Formats: sequence, structure tokens, C-alpha cells
Amino acid sequence: MNAVVPTPPDPFFTVGTRLDGQLGRTGTIHTPHGDIATPSFVAVGTKATVKAVLPESMKELGAQSLLANAYHLYLQPGPDIVDEAGGLGKFMNWDGPTFTDSGGFQVMSLGVGFKKVLAMEAVGVRSDDVIAKGKERLATVDDDGVTFKSHLDGSRHRFTPEVSMQIQHQLGADIMFAFDELTTLLNTRGYQEQSVERTQAWAVRCIAEHEKLTAERAHRPYQALFGVVQGAQYEDLRRQACRGLESITGESGRGFDGYGIGGALEKQNLGTIVRWCNEELPEHKPRHMLGISEPDDFFVAIENGADTFDCVNPSRVARNAAIYHPDGRFNINTSRFRRDFTPIDENCDCYTCANYTSAYIHHLFKAKEMLASTLCTIHNERFTVRLVDQIRASIEGGYFDEFKAETLGRFYRT
Repeated sequence: MNAVVPTPPDPFFTVGTRLDGQLGRTGTIHTPHGDIATPSFVAVGTKATVKAVLPESMKELGAQSLLANAYHLYLQPGPDIVDEAGGLGKFMNWDGPTFTDSGGFQVMSLGVGFKKVLAMEAVGVRSDDVIAKGKERLATVDDDGVTFKSHLDGSRHRFTPEVSMQIQHQLGADIMFAFDELTTLLNTRGYQEQSVERTQAWAVRCIAEHEKLTAERAHRPYQALFGVVQGAQYEDLRRQACRGLESITGESGRGFDGYGIGGALEKQNLGTIVRWCNEELPEHKPRHMLGISEPDDFFVAIENGADTFDCVNPSRVARNAAIYHPDGRFNINTSRFRRDFTPIDENCDCYTCANYTSAYIHHLFKAKEMLASTLCTIHNERFTVRLVDQIRASIEGGYFDEFKAETLGRFYRT
């Protein structure tokens, strides 16, 4: 007897309250491991862990879902081990919804020596051989896929759309992303055009492989697949990419379950670029912003139709003593906090602010104690999750504009 092929929840996404005069909305994504109320921040646990924080702590601070990285988990411990453990959630003791990205960002950005950041402005010389100063090229792209060297040991590997799908199916996240080519704002217009076409061709292959693996792995819950929109800072390319992705369907007749807005984005034009995309993408499917987490970026992306977000920044800056506060971002290892026996934020409801003083956390950083990273990460992740939750409430309550003006006016005042 043939096993029943898993299918997505019906509906996979429901729209809630709409933001008057804008593309923004609230909604709910339905996954096998629970619902995600949107807009929502997806905390990043790159290697199946949010660095320095227990998964239980992420649940307590209000995170609805976590995202892990296919590139890093492919290299270590290997997707077969995660699969044998029962999938990403079971492996990391997280019972909520999970995401995995395709590995494309890491293959490309690490491959040209940029580590975590490519660019947020298009200032510089246009080139199709962009590489960080003093770095060796570790990745080369062709129409079939990407060959790259591991940043861990220099061993050679190859990702294709099919390989990315195979890895992500083994990782078993509720939502995964199609393999795309990441460009920078410094690539030429001609290369951006080629990249959009290449990503479109890869998207077709991703859907085909996704349907094949879904049928073969009928013992696992359905995994939703999001297409990824490229096109850099060009309106016609962004719109072309969106229409192209929406037109793709597999043998089942289904297309992508949602969409990720990726690639290099100019910060000053973020809202405009997001609007271009969301004017084209189908309204009944969720839209994810890849790599966004600053307060002003949240507001502008949400009002232009983005539903979910992920970024490593809250945890990364926490490990370097930077804390988020309604009055801005501060470094808690500076002298002003040495005798500050109040919480980081007296109005914050996180575990750190309920139990520890700024002076103590300042001491931990000066003493190079690991607990410093844990306490600061808990606070920053809670600040970020809570902010997006508050934005969602402001849409539902009809006071989004007032909340935006008050929040950003205070955060960026200094």
C-alpha cells in the first residue's frame, strides 16, 4: 500500500487585519508544529542553537519559531545525523515551528570573504568579480550550481538546487527556502540580469526536487518551500523575479508556499524595494524578509507587506556587549554602567532584566565570563521579538502610525 504524500495545511496562511492605505497586514502561518502569528521575528539559531541561550529560554522569551542554516549544518554535524535524530526540532529540543535557509547566502558571502555582511549601500566600483580585500575566493558559480571550499577545513563541496533540497529535507524544518544566487550591490546590471534568470531556473529545479522528496519521505510532515526574490536595487528585475517565481508550478500543480525577499538591499530604499516585490507577489501567501532586524527596518518592511523576518544581529551584537533599549543601542561594557544597579530596561519583562543589574552584566563582560553573552542575548532577543509583537498589536489595534512615530522617535533620538 502506497504511503499518503504529505500536503501543506489548508490554508497554509490566513490574512488577518490590513494596515489602512498600506500593504501591511497581520496573519497566521499554519505549520505542523504550530501556528506563527505575523508579523513575527524568527530568531536565528545558525548551527541548531541560538548562541549562548537554551532553546527553553527562547520559548520563555516569546520566540515563535527558530531558523537554522543549511550550509553550516551540512558541514557539521551533517544532515543525515539531524535526520536520524528526528529532524531539526527534535535534535535541538525545540517543539515549535522551524525554518532553514538554503545555504546560498553563506556559500556566496563566505565565498567572497564578506562573512556575515555584504552591503546595504550601492557605493563603489561596479564589478562582476566582487571579493573582500585580502581574501581568497572560496566559491565559484555556474549555471548548474556552486562549487565551494569549506571555511572549516578547506575541503571542496558542491551545492546545486537538488542538493540544497536534499539537505533541507533531511534537516526537516517546517519552512525551507529555494536555492538562489546571492549577488552584491556592486555587481553590474548585466550580471544582476543573469543572476535573476539563473535563480529562476534553479527555482524550477527546486520545486521538482521538493515534490520528489516529499513523496519519498511520506513518513515526515510536509515542509513548505519558499521561493527567493533577487534583483538587487532594480525595480524591473525585482518585479520580473516575483512574476517568474509565481509562475512556477510542479507536477502537483502547486507552486511555492511563500516567498523570501533576499539579495542585497539598499537600506535607504528598503521600503520601496519591498513594496515592488509585494505588489507583485500573491497576497494569500506569506512573505519573509531575509536578514533584517533593526527597528526602523521592521516598520518600513511591515508597512510594505513583509510578514516574517530573520537576522543574527540581536545575538551577535549581544556577545559584543551591545544592548537594545527603547532609547537606542548601547555598549554595556562602558564605564557609565559600572555602578548602575538597575536593570538594562526597567520596563523589559525578560529574565535578564527581572533578575540582574547593568553593573553585574558590565562586570561579567570585563571579567570575560560566558554568562555575559547569555544574559545579553536573552535581553536582545526579547527586545526584538517583543517589538515585532507590538507592531502586530498596533496594526490590529489601529494605532500603527502613532506607535511607529513614538518608537522610532525615541530609539533614534540620540
